[in-house]
Amino acid sequence: MKKIFVFIISISTINSVYSQAQFLAKGKIEYERKINVHRQYEGEEDDWFKEYISKMPKFNTTYFDLYFNDTKTIYKPGREMQNPRVWGIGPAKENVIVTDLTTGLSTSQKAVFEDTYIIQDSVRKMQWRLADETRTIAGFECRKAVGIICDSVYVVAFFTEEITTSGGPESFCGLPGMILGIAIPRLYTTWFATKVELVEPTASQFNPPTKGKNTTSKGLLKTINDGIGKWDAKWRDRMIWQAVL
Repeated sequence: MKKIFVFIISISTINSVYSQAQFLAKGKIEYERKINVHRQYEGEEDDWFKEYISKMPKFNTTYFDLYFNDTKTIYKPGREMQNPRVWGIGPAKENVIVTDLTTGLSTSQKAVFEDTYIIQDSVRKMQWRLADETRTIAGFECRKAVGIICDSVYVVAFFTEEITTSGGPESFCGLPGMILGIAIPRLYTTWFATKVELVEPTASQFNPPTKGKNTTSKGLLKTINDGIGKWDAKWRDRMIWQAVL
């Protein structure tokens, strides 16, 4: 009887460890993107503009969905909020980004100024520096990593190896697992997963967007630079940083 009891306990322990060690390679993630609108406009001197900003909600919150399998991801707008759009928070409001991790190519649909563009380019390659800090996001243990975009803009990411696809929100990827959290302090913006669903995306869900003017990342930057002309450097840089997300 004692041997049977020990055997049952052993099997129970093995099953518990096995269930905790499962790894996901397909599913759906919802991200909450939160922008601190008031912080974006700190330092403005125009009294009318300062009063206008003070009447806006402090945070602009929107939701995006990421569908993924072991080779592809698609990031796109998710559920709507009552007041999902706020003036003055720049591009990236309605980005759709398809990333093919096998070919190393991405196709993005982005609205800049009054036009929509289709950007076909290589998947962004970032030099990530891993850190020891961890935190739990949407029920997954995540590890911290730090990278840089646009030469000087720091990006803080939290990724989990329990989701094996090397993807994340916007165009961020390249870590040994799925990115469930992103913070960009200079944009006063964060993306954090609210939930992960165990669904199997269909092949058609990864079809790249086609509506828009074809260009490349360099071509889009030129369009932005030509369009903003002699804007204040602070606004120009922020517009570029948002557009390359």
